[in-house]
Amino acid sequence: MQKKLERLQSSSDIRGIAVQFEDREVTLNRETAALLAQGYISHISKRLGKNPEDMRVSLGVDSRVTGEKLKCAFAEVLMDAGMEVYDFGLATTPSMFMSTVFENYKCDSAVMFTASHLPFYYNGIKFFTDKGGFENEDIKEITEKAIELSEKQAKKHIQKGKINRTSILKDYSEFLVNKIREGVNSSKNYEKPLEGMRIIVDAGNGSGGFFAKEVLEVLGADTTGSAFLNPDGNFPNHIPNPEDQTAINFLKKSVTENNADLGIIFDTDVDRAACVDKAGNEINRNRLIALTSAIVLDEFPGSTIVTDSVTSDELHEFIIKSGGKHFRYQRGYKNVINKALELNRQGIQCHLAIETSGHAAFKENKFLDDGAYLTAKILIKLAKLNEEGKNIEDLLEGYKEPEESKEIRLRITADSRHEYIDKLMKDIETHSKKTENWKQVKENYEGIRVNCTYKEGKGWFLLRSSLHEPIICINIESNFQNGTDLITKEVTDILKNYKEIEMSGL
Repeated sequence: MQKKLERLQSSSDIRGIAVQFEDREVTLNRETAALLAQGYISHISKRLGKNPEDMRVSLGVDSRVTGEKLKCAFAEVLMDAGMEVYDFGLATTPSMFMSTVFENYKCDSAVMFTASHLPFYYNGIKFFTDKGGFENEDIKEITEKAIELSEKQAKKHIQKGKINRTSILKDYSEFLVNKIREGVNSSKNYEKPLEGMRIIVDAGNGSGGFFAKEVLEVLGADTTGSAFLNPDGNFPNHIPNPEDQTAINFLKKSVTENNADLGIIFDTDVDRAACVDKAGNEINRNRLIALTSAIVLDEFPGSTIVTDSVTSDELHEFIIKSGGKHFRYQRGYKNVINKALELNRQGIQCHLAIETSGHAAFKENKFLDDGAYLTAKILIKLAKLNEEGKNIEDLLEGYKEPEESKEIRLRITADSRHEYIDKLMKDIETHSKKTENWKQVKENYEGIRVNCTYKEGKGWFLLRSSLHEPIICINIESNFQNGTDLITKEVTDILKNYKEIEMSGL
């Protein structure tokens, strides 16, 4: 049991195998969920300084087939402790956070059962207070307490709590609708500022289907062409991931065939999003960051934009030319959010933290990474541009994409992988000092980043350790054809000296 519980900890949340699939061992089931609930009660009571019987906790699930049984096991333990439980059923991760903020709920904490974009046989748990999501240390404390309890007979409390079964998606939809109405502030049609526009939603059979009917159609948009709005935890159509090329290609096709003004795609629990413009161009990764930065910098000139480490040089130049400042930080949505919070505490104006995966968090929205709120901000701008006879692409004037980009992932078999990677980093650093066309980027907060200059053009690579696996990741971009191959060869020549790196990924 101890090993099962230890394997469930994944940075700032819980993730595990919830459905028997091939040779994968189930690690997240009713039993482990109940133990984690005990660990959670211990942690949240201490953290908030409240007795369990004085606390109100909300629970929600995405569309995964195992969500309900895990939620029920968790809820039983909370009620045994005397807590008041709000069971919201199908929900999104951002809406669950808002249950700690909305006046009609004001929950002390929220718990969401989701594994984001991972395959159907996974599930997981995310935790919130009104201060934001839990950190790695919080998850560690919960799992350690669960391990401790697994070794003894868990005691049931005499006092029973109560359960309230309702939905938060209606409240959350109203919140988004009001945000868009107020943001557009149309003198022509305040109530339906999206009237005359066709906007397509691909929810990937996750929790995001509500956005089409409860938000877009209420605001007057035509949603013809929207797909996979019904929740289905088997994800029969495509992986619910805005970064998945199959999913993006389907949306591009839908937008062009239906002559839509915009296409939107969410991940399973709607904390991430991506878009496709009316011409069928993908607005994702660096391009999505550029668009969102342009929107923010129009509202807050001079703001710092915090991104993750793999963003392009072209994006950096675009942010600077748009009047902003760019802080390139570590990968991981919690890392960029925490850095944005830190900068604001230091008096440095920062209104956006955004990762290339589609996690976007705005200062005005409590730095919550919310795909639906990101989409709302884009729709507000789109509606305003539409009234001016312009489109979303006009905001990206001057933005350039790198000519080539790729990511290489190589497995490390060394026992002490961190020490092994540290040695590799030092070798890369030494090599960059000796190589005329290599220059190490000093302002870098993850791995080692090197700018490469050739007669044909420029490029760069970032060598870093994976957040969760024994893998070296190498992100490479260039502004000329075959540039990434050239950089790959130069890096590979160094990697060949390391026998415990599997080179088959090249």
